[in-house]
Amino acid sequence: MDIKTYMQDLGIKARTAAKEISRTESGKKNLALLKIAEIIEQNQTILIAENQKDLAVANQNGLDAASLDRLTISAKSVVAMVEGLKQVAALTDPVGEISNLSYRPSGIQVGQMRVPLGVIGIIYESRPNVTIDAAALCLKSGNACILRGGSEAIHSNQAIAACISEGLAASGLPIETVQIVTTTDRAAVGELITLKDYVDVIVPRGGKSLIARISQDATIPVIKHLDGICHVYIDDKADLDKAVKIADNAKTHRYGVCNAMETLLIAEGIAAKILPLLTDIYLTKGVELRGCLKTCSLVPQAIRASDEDWHTEYLAPILSIKIVHGLDEAIEHISQYSSAHTEAIVTEDYTRARRFLREVDSSSVMINASTRFADGFEYGLGAEIGISTDKLHARGPVGLTGLTSLKYIVLGDGHIRQ
Repeated sequence: MDIKTYMQDLGIKARTAAKEISRTESGKKNLALLKIAEIIEQNQTILIAENQKDLAVANQNGLDAASLDRLTISAKSVVAMVEGLKQVAALTDPVGEISNLSYRPSGIQVGQMRVPLGVIGIIYESRPNVTIDAAALCLKSGNACILRGGSEAIHSNQAIAACISEGLAASGLPIETVQIVTTTDRAAVGELITLKDYVDVIVPRGGKSLIARISQDATIPVIKHLDGICHVYIDDKADLDKAVKIADNAKTHRYGVCNAMETLLIAEGIAAKILPLLTDIYLTKGVELRGCLKTCSLVPQAIRASDEDWHTEYLAPILSIKIVHGLDEAIEHISQYSSAHTEAIVTEDYTRARRFLREVDSSSVMINASTRFADGFEYGLGAEIGISTDKLHARGPVGLTGLTSLKYIVLGDGHIRQ
């Protein structure tokens, strides 16, 4: 296969499809999403069987537990895919939405209209559910997409893509609206991120090395985040029961996800009360604890943390713990070590909570809630195409609105500039 020619062909088809889908009515897009959901549900057995092929190879290749978890398609995963499609179909279509319309002294009206970005290239590892999430969001927001999943999920992704194509065709929409790269040759990634004549934006989802490489080599704008070094700070004015539940859930609900807590900060005034309770929970669940000197003095089972630990996204049952003097030191630590993904404070002090919201500069900042809520589905976006820690063009979970742009519109009635 000539990779360059193959990728350019995908780009040309995507650009053509983008023109049609950008002007497709909401009702027709919603029917297509519901049809895809129906086909996904009907093909559950096939999807799981194809996924088993990927899992068998992954196990042979020694893929780590976190990656295996992200790779797996179960009956529950299929239900989540179907539900995600239905939720996206139920969401308000942002395309064509007009806002900020106002009269100017000249008599014209000036406003802004939401429009699709065009063609979106999405590069991801391990997660076959991204195939359906990306397709749904791009379709609803009037964009075409080119999806390049990891080689470890090739059978799963192609099986899902077949369902999407069938649903698009049955709905009278171009099947090129969603195209999946069928080659596992890594050269395809290099071609995709430089297809500037056909692709408008790149969204990478995967490990730090993949995203760093794409950010460096792409000639197309990239929506990205490199790490999910998420913090929970337990203030000395925290409710103990809330704090224990949140700190447990944020770490142990799932380990291999970007919104899992990697560093726990505890105010010294409450540390002696809460650390023994949390230690029992974490050790029972097999979590390795790495702590500062004060933490180690209270928790003999903890290993002394290095500076590297504060910089590390474990994606594993490992947790760094630091006891801080109070809110000032917690915010200072987060400012130095956070990847600007998600941070949470547990406190009953309204003033401190508001200050945490203002001063912590991350894409999601929470009060008295687990970092695990930093997710497009939980935020009511239906699904997400990724989480952006950039400040331009989108920030946080990227849903439908994040896949559109604004253009200015002017309404006149024969007006001329004097």
